[in-house]
Amino acid sequence: MSDTVISVEGLSKRYLVGHQAARGERYETLRETVTRGVRRFGRTALDMARGRQIVQGDTVEEFWALSDLSFEIKRGEVVGVIGRNGAGKSTLLKILSRITEPTRGKVTIRGRVASLLEVGTGFHPELTGRENIYLNGAILGMTRREIKAKFDEIVDFAEVEKFLDTPVKRYSSGMYVRLAFAVAAHLEPEILVVDEVLSVGDAEFQRKCLGKMKDVSAGQGRTVLFVSHNMPSVQQLCTSGLMLSHGTALYRGPIDGTIAQYMSSLDQTSRQELRSRKDREGDGRLRVVDVSFHDEKGNHVEAAICGQPLRVRIHYESQFDGQEVPVDVAFNLRSNNGILLTCFANIQTGAERLAVHRKGYFECLWPKVNLRSGSYMSTLFVGVEEQTADWLQNAFQIPVEEGNFFGTGRLVTRDHGDLVMEQVWTGASA
Repeated sequence: MSDTVISVEGLSKRYLVGHQAARGERYETLRETVTRGVRRFGRTALDMARGRQIVQGDTVEEFWALSDLSFEIKRGEVVGVIGRNGAGKSTLLKILSRITEPTRGKVTIRGRVASLLEVGTGFHPELTGRENIYLNGAILGMTRREIKAKFDEIVDFAEVEKFLDTPVKRYSSGMYVRLAFAVAAHLEPEILVVDEVLSVGDAEFQRKCLGKMKDVSAGQGRTVLFVSHNMPSVQQLCTSGLMLSHGTALYRGPIDGTIAQYMSSLDQTSRQELRSRKDREGDGRLRVVDVSFHDEKGNHVEAAICGQPLRVRIHYESQFDGQEVPVDVAFNLRSNNGILLTCFANIQTGAERLAVHRKGYFECLWPKVNLRSGSYMSTLFVGVEEQTADWLQNAFQIPVEEGNFFGTGRLVTRDHGDLVMEQVWTGASA
């Protein structure tokens, strides 16, 4: 009997995206409106007759979420599926979970699949937690006796005993995820598929889930597919990895190599000119076009120095003209293996209203850089009037050089982690 439990050959998935034509300020005649409506109706009827996806809009564009993807997964393997937003990860998992059909290609799965893809997947909102446990078990092909044997374990793991007879539509997102994961992990699937949805839970529950997935794979020999942007969790749990980019596989191999490829791709992205980046979200009322670094006096510098002040300037262009409006500016810092170190945000300091011009910059003064030498990745967010204006994943890097942090003349190197902390040492008699 083959050890291969998932075989994917030439897998492709196409979506049709409708676009509304811009009509500007021009008024339409009744004839134009009716003609356009008739065309849409005719196209919709034709799509229905041919069994194709129905798309609203004046024009239709093809989007290939997956393109000619091929790989195999062995029994007992724990595979981390990683890639940037839009790489095709969720589409792949939906196809493997038989939620979505592929456009082309072949998928062979040997074994029962339990999936946790989105909050509420596989649950009926009107049914209670107890009823949904039995429903999910029945969907997996288990008998009532088999489900009953696992029932107490599931309830204990999910910690929802008080709400078992409450319809799950009244559950919080955290309760939903706890019960959904407990059901998926305990009802003995041969293959467990878990998407980023675990991030909804608290830190303690996430650790509990990682422990359970380790037990499912190592202790029980089942296969796990795990999608996450949390590289430390991926590295801790997974034995191998699959890196996707624009719907194709860029790398398939050991997890350390997969993560290295992913971080390298982020490094390349962060070096692109911000003005030309297309992989951004927001309403466009404000766009970040550059990020620059300056010393305490405002002189431009190429890198931060450990122990010295740093001014981070976020240059933008906007539709505003000098108004003082509610603004939320934030950027985080991650280590070279993806660990989140800290976040800078103006609203944390109480500076929630800032003047916004046609062209300008927001500046964050970091009084004393407390990172050891290295390069640190940053994702950038700007919100205006409680709406996302611009969001860029891996927008820029902050290079940090060794410095005299403690004023002793001894340079701080990166031999002891990423952070440097202020500290005072004294001695006393016992």
